Amino acid sequence: MAQTDYKLNTIKAALITLHNNKLFEFVVIGVIILSSLLIGVKTYDIDPAYLTVLQVMDLSVTIFFLIEIVIRFATTENKKRFFHNGWNVFDTIIVLVSIIPIDQSEYALLARLIRIFRVLRLISAIPELRKLVSALVKALPSMGYVLLLMFILFYMYAAVGSFIFESINKELWGDIAIAMLTLFRVVTFEDWTDVMYETMTIYPWSWAYYLSFIFFNAFVFLNMMIGIVIDKMQAENNQELSEQDSDLRDRLARIEQKLDNLKS
Repeated sequence: MAQTDYKLNTIKAALITLHNNKLFEFVVIGVIILSSLLIGVKTYDIDPAYLTVLQVMDLSVTIFFLIEIVIRFATTENKKRFFHNGWNVFDTIIVLVSIIPIDQSEYALLARLIRIFRVLRLISAIPELRKLVSALVKALPSMGYVLLLMFILFYMYAAVGSFIFESINKELWGDIAIAMLTLFRVVTFEDWTDVMYETMTIYPWSWAYYLSFIFFNAFVFLNMMIGIVIDKMQAENNQELSEQDSDLRDRLARIEQKLDNLKS
């Protein structure tokens, strides 16, 4: 029994060393990029002679992802906490669905679409990208209020523009929906000066209408969104440091427990 535990501990230590190896991380990222390239290659008309090679490569990638998930799960101290991480759940689902043999069935299109999501594994493999995406997701509720305020401003400016500029160009200001699309063109700076100069021929003061709209939406609200994302990124960094401290305390507690057992 003791010899079996020793072998298991040796295997686990080897897997932990492999999982924490930077070279292994680069290999995982390289395989994810290869998987993304395989998805792109399949969108071209390929000689049937090469399809078998692509299928073998795709199967090899799937097996590699499965092994990588197993290694990641095996090296996790608390197995329950493994599924508390959303990225682990996402990676596991993508890998499990990828190994289902439905390529030749009526769900072949679904299988191909799911394989496209392998590209997102590049995010889960790079910590910096994980922080960005997590911060963005957590910022969405706060950004929703900013977007609501932007919509209200869009609606007001579109109503004013439709009432005043409809006689100048109905294609741009015919109704409030078209006017909102025109304002979206203005706020994205897509030839917005052409729209402004056209209305200025009749209403010379209309420059103030466009500049005030751009000031609020392109500068004020955009910077508010950037500030929200940066704040969430800082909170994400603090949470990561807190989790690292918690893991370190757990490891120290386990070491102390082992020392106590040895002493006893």
